[in-house]
Amino acid sequence: MYDRYNRHINYLRISVTDRCNLRCKYCMPEEGVTLMNHCDILSFEEITEVVRVAVTLGIDKFRITGGEPLVRKDIVTLISKIASVDGIKDLSMTTNGMLLDELALPLKEAGLKRVNISLDTTNRDKFKSITRGGDISSVLRGIEAAKRAGLKPIKINCVVFKSSEEDDAQEVKEFCRINNLQVRFIHQMNLETGEFSVVEGGEGGNCQICNRLRLTANGMVKPCLFDESEFSVRELGAQKALLTALNIKPLNGCLNTKGSFYNIGG
Repeated sequence: MYDRYNRHINYLRISVTDRCNLRCKYCMPEEGVTLMNHCDILSFEEITEVVRVAVTLGIDKFRITGGEPLVRKDIVTLISKIASVDGIKDLSMTTNGMLLDELALPLKEAGLKRVNISLDTTNRDKFKSITRGGDISSVLRGIEAAKRAGLKPIKINCVVFKSSEEDDAQEVKEFCRINNLQVRFIHQMNLETGEFSVVEGGEGGNCQICNRLRLTANGMVKPCLFDESEFSVRELGAQKALLTALNIKPLNGCLNTKGSFYNIGG
């Protein structure tokens, strides 16, 4: 399907939870996070129904996000349900990799095709500081598990604060070269001030060719990360919510003072 600017919209990013097992400084406050009520979060059946409807409208690319999607109970079952929908060409996930060691193979067997894994530094102490307590060893084991499982390509998402020439970013780049991984540099964003840029090594942030809509964990379809509009699949039905978001999708992202990365899905 096409939006009013003749962009081909064929990609839906689905947040399955606003929970996360890390507290990255650029994503979450250290404490005081207001989480969604469990009863407000879409069930597996509701998510799968949105996917079915989206496919009939021409969406064939889906990415599972969070929060951290792997903390959603029985996430492998959800992937299996989504993967069973006819017409899906690409089913991927963005994860911090902390739980991927045990789940990579079951996810692959359930129908997941590939993963993007967050890694902002290869330095153990810096990683612990950025994530407020995370263990980089778990992520490295997750990366190896994803390789063994055949989830490919594996892309590494590296958030940079000023430039991809930063020491940490260059060390991640070298790590990816050695381990045959693809690296994407994502400049730190700010929803409230509308600060974002094109992803180095990817197409995210390039509004002129944007092809995506977003579904939050509590069932709101958003036309853009940097837009405050949202439409409930529960109140409007999946088709109307998706088409309404499509029809008001802005030419360029602006700002969003109502949401956060962890509860929209980055």
